[in-house]
Amino acid sequence: MSLNEWLKGRVIAADAWVRPWAARSRLRAGLYEFLLFGLKQAWACLFGGAMLALLLGTQLFWPESAPIARYDFLVVGALALQVFLLATRLEHKDEAIVIFVFHVVGTVMEVFKTAQGSWIYPEPSLLRIGGVPLFSGFMYACVGSYIARITRLFEVRFQNYPPVWGPWLLAILAYLNFFTHHYLPDIRLGLYALSVLLFWRTWFQFTPDLTPRRMPMLMGALLVSLFIWFAENLGTFANAWIYPSQRHGWSMVPLSKLGAWYLLIMLSFTLVTLVHPPRRPGEGEPTNPLAR
Repeated sequence: MSLNEWLKGRVIAADAWVRPWAARSRLRAGLYEFLLFGLKQAWACLFGGAMLALLLGTQLFWPESAPIARYDFLVVGALALQVFLLATRLEHKDEAIVIFVFHVVGTVMEVFKTAQGSWIYPEPSLLRIGGVPLFSGFMYACVGSYIARITRLFEVRFQNYPPVWGPWLLAILAYLNFFTHHYLPDIRLGLYALSVLLFWRTWFQFTPDLTPRRMPMLMGALLVSLFIWFAENLGTFANAWIYPSQRHGWSMVPLSKLGAWYLLIMLSFTLVTLVHPPRRPGEGEPTNPLAR
């Protein structure tokens, strides 16, 4: 029995114990659903949360006399974490492929952006490409992992999803604009407008417990962008990377970065559809063990 199967068994057993208590009133049922929502969110953040813990932990406790650089240890730690998740089946193989794609896409952009002075990695390391330590690609992979896992854990389905070519057009243009705006006019305002045009009628359905809930797609993208902005503040506080405004001491990441994260979320979501194609409500087999 894999660790993933064992954990599912424990979840089902715990639910069987708590469910009678939750069924006694609407208030208790609502509280239990809210608890499950939070637990699923935390489980979806497994890879990203572990990486953030590594960043903060090494910033606080990394010894100066360590035989390897802190950044290099983060690369080894991220790889070990990925192997562990796959070996224990806590992560699906197809999701690992998406994470690899995110790593490549993110590293390419990092090499370009650091060369332009958009941000820097201030500590030394051996495992790097140019000015970019290899652990940086895993930070983008955290976003891909979260979206892939949350799509599965919450059985996400879509209403009024646009034609498939639309999100891909937005994703490609958004990725290119991260590069071209250094030399050509910045088209991000047009990209925001295109995202609204594509998704203004789109709602996604998610299931925290047994009852499906829904939310506008654009609102969900904004909320995830805000969540990542908070995580980015922790990452810069941990000196994993710094922006020019933080050279002389840490300060909050400007709120203007939310726009970049919003476009990255649109790109990330589109890449995840390679392994989790958008489905309509009621389509596909359920993945919620509590519903079986």
